[in-house]
Amino acid sequence: MRLVHLLRGLTVELDLFGAEFAARNGLHPTDLRALIHLLDAARAGEVVTPGRLGEALRLNSAGTTGLVDRLERLGLIRRERDPGDRRKVRLVVEERAMELGQGFFGGLIGDLVGAMGRFDAAELATTRRFLLAMTEVVAAARGREPGGADGTGTGGGPAQNQVSP
Repeated sequence: MRLVHLLRGLTVELDLFGAEFAARNGLHPTDLRALIHLLDAARAGEVVTPGRLGEALRLNSAGTTGLVDRLERLGLIRRERDPGDRRKVRLVVEERAMELGQGFFGGLIGDLVGAMGRFDAAELATTRRFLLAMTEVVAAARGREPGGADGTGTGGGPAQNQVSP
């Protein structure tokens, strides 16, 4: 369980850091999650429509429209017609949003990359696999009813019986 607690601690610290960025820039935490989703999608070469953004953030149509309107008004994103299908609208992150993010998160990113330098390639590869697996588990848990499939909060998996490193 020690690793679970360490992951939770890291998540809390990153969330607090993100909340500070949001507060300094007049954003709601959902605005920040939307920007992160759009940036991650752009890195993966994926197009995000308002509907897909709302689905990813679990917002209804009105909430999604309000979110997109707000981010567009702040000059952080723009709506753009899809050149392959002019009926579709896709969301694109503006340079201003990337500059704000780099200005705030750039130091942290540099520090994180510096800390990674203390680990060899094999350790980093293991860490990458671990973080991907943990992300998959959490994403799957979001889709389940609270308390897990068996009502215990564990999702019914074997983690309860494992020894903490």
